[in-house]
Amino acid sequence: MKTIYVIMGVSGSGKTTIGQKISEFFGYNFFDGDDFHPQLNIDKMSNGFQLDDTDRKPWLKAINRHMLNQNQSAIYACSALKEDYRKLLSQDLGSIEFIYLKGNFNQIYNRIGKRENHFMPPHLLKSQFEVLEEPSNVIVVDISQSIDDIINELKRKLK
Repeated sequence: MKTIYVIMGVSGSGKTTIGQKISEFFGYNFFDGDDFHPQLNIDKMSNGFQLDDTDRKPWLKAINRHMLNQNQSAIYACSALKEDYRKLLSQDLGSIEFIYLKGNFNQIYNRIGKRENHFMPPHLLKSQFEVLEEPSNVIVVDISQSIDDIINELKRKLK
């Protein structure tokens, strides 16, 4: 039986890095949710504007459609900030597991400031924390740990 894993959290929490490493370990395909954004969303964020629910809905539906077409377990990196977003991502899927990369604003803001070639400017992080509805009944990982410690924790929890 396939399981879809969604590595979630605000921008800069490490979703792509952790998702790629854990997918390599398990031999699952990895997909970055950012790759599913329509160009309008990318342009909006690149110009310093936050996305709203209207902007996010087609993006989340595109990810969900992609998940539904997977014939084996896969890992997706997607912010999934609100419960409604997680419900939309989960729609019609048999087995989906969310992994929440949890960190504080200052820690993540400093990370975002060091990233290169990403369309999300650091000042939009505040809006992501304002929108974030912390999930329950998910795997929660503290991102203050080293990447290796996070990966080892997930290896134990996902077996």
